[in-house]
Amino acid sequence: MTEPQSALLLRRQLAELNKNPVEGFSAGLIDDNDLYRWEVLIIGPPDTLFEGGVFKAHLTFPKDYPLRPPKMKFITEIWHPNVDKNGDVCISILHEPGEDKYGYEKPEERWLPIHTVETIMISVISMLADPNGDSPANVDAAKEWREDRHGEFKRKVARCVRQSQETAFE
Repeated sequence: MTEPQSALLLRRQLAELNKNPVEGFSAGLIDDNDLYRWEVLIIGPPDTLFEGGVFKAHLTFPKDYPLRPPKMKFITEIWHPNVDKNGDVCISILHEPGEDKYGYEKPEERWLPIHTVETIMISVISMLADPNGDSPANVDAAKEWREDRHGEFKRKVARCVRQSQETAFE
């Protein structure tokens, strides 16, 4: 039986990332027998509140990837306006392709089949550095980010960074 296109593409992207690592994250399979479930380690970007953190997340790809986006979920606790309390990442490029029924996003900001694990991860790292407070997945974090960025928000992020360092290599 031949491998589906999505599996070939994912295998190629994984090989490329292993050969030419991208600064800021590493990626691998959760289980060597399942190309559709990846684990990524994101290093908190320098000069941000997340600096020094090592955040573990899972990417789950649909069988019809790259026509549809993967889902991304942080396994490490993270306090961020664009990550809900369950760890699910809410970022435009991971939203289903096409028109946004709420009118917040242009179709070109949403998922496009040209995206790769690398472009997703670069977008997520950028999201960590520069949250989008306009369409939060975590309303409490967004409120603190807007109203008390250098107080309560910073304290909660610092706690997540410390915890991430302690649990990174478990």
